[in-house]
Amino acid sequence: MDATAKAKSVDFSYFGGAESLDEGRSPRRTTLVTPTAEDDGKSHPGPPQDPTQFLWLMTEEPHRTRRMAIMKAHPEVTKLMGHEPLTKWVVLGVVSLQLITAVLLRKFHPLSPLFLVCAYVIGGTANHNLFLAIHEITHNLAFKSVKANKALAIFANLPIGIPYSAAFKRYHIEHHKFLGEDGIDTDLPTHFELLCLNNVLGKVFFATFQILFYALRPGFVRTQTLTQWHFANLATEVVFDYLLIKTFGIRPFIYLLMSSFFAGSLHPLAGHFIAEHYIWDGLNQETYSYYGPLNILAYNVGYHNEHHDFPSVAWTRLPALRALAPEFYDTLPSHPSWPMVIVNFIRDPEVGIFARIKRKTKSHGVKVADKE
Repeated sequence: MDATAKAKSVDFSYFGGAESLDEGRSPRRTTLVTPTAEDDGKSHPGPPQDPTQFLWLMTEEPHRTRRMAIMKAHPEVTKLMGHEPLTKWVVLGVVSLQLITAVLLRKFHPLSPLFLVCAYVIGGTANHNLFLAIHEITHNLAFKSVKANKALAIFANLPIGIPYSAAFKRYHIEHHKFLGEDGIDTDLPTHFELLCLNNVLGKVFFATFQILFYALRPGFVRTQTLTQWHFANLATEVVFDYLLIKTFGIRPFIYLLMSSFFAGSLHPLAGHFIAEHYIWDGLNQETYSYYGPLNILAYNVGYHNEHHDFPSVAWTRLPALRALAPEFYDTLPSHPSWPMVIVNFIRDPEVGIFARIKRKTKSHGVKVADKE
């Protein structure tokens, strides 16, 4: 249904003289490759969301259903699954880049222009790449062996400065298995965040300190039972940080911490945190992809619908997955720009902390299987 036909089907006597359902609305932020009867890709498919509450749904998360439909329509999709040997070499290169840069900057003051620019441009990009390397490795997509993947994640964690790879794995697998379930999916903002950050200044604060929210929120929402891998992650990082400071002084360590902060702050790559699951344009769509050039630096995490549909497809093959099933993916609205996602999140009254889909918890005392 095009915009004209859609307008003709609406009873405008209920809208106080408005001549369009888009009147007074923010511009549409998402784009659509292939328009559908429900969404022409230009107008808003639905009304703005109530900014005082999350969007609570009783429907099942969409990825399981779409995965089954794609496997039925394209059984050859299974050929795309499996680990990617290239990942370990990319991780080695980025870790080496960060350590070399950190050591080279040891003679510069942390507040000097060169130090700050390097921490933002080089360090922020490199450490964000390592965040996403750990995300990829969490799905056991670097090696066939579980233990080899966990060891590589700990290695990728080194330049981040703070141990988190072991804890991230369990929280992230729950995010996939229980997407949107309040109290289990720790990617969801809490009600406290909604109360405190539901305005422009609050959104600026959230976007600036995203990394702290993602680091601290899980501990308040859902604690974990510590395993040998948590302790291995902690011990390895502490020893590495100690040796780095002992050998080269505190400044290389400060560089790594600043890199991690910038990576999760107002950085172009950090737009993916908001782009992935915040809802936009009156849509009830839970996950959004981004197909732009920044995916080169981000393990193709922009192919996020594809990733949630098939977590066993490695980053190098996600574009092939989209190309295999365009009838499923080209009809889904996607984001044209990660940096503009951050800008629009802050300035657009139709999106904010409230713009997340939540479901009542169905599973209590959930334990995610994790072979040690």
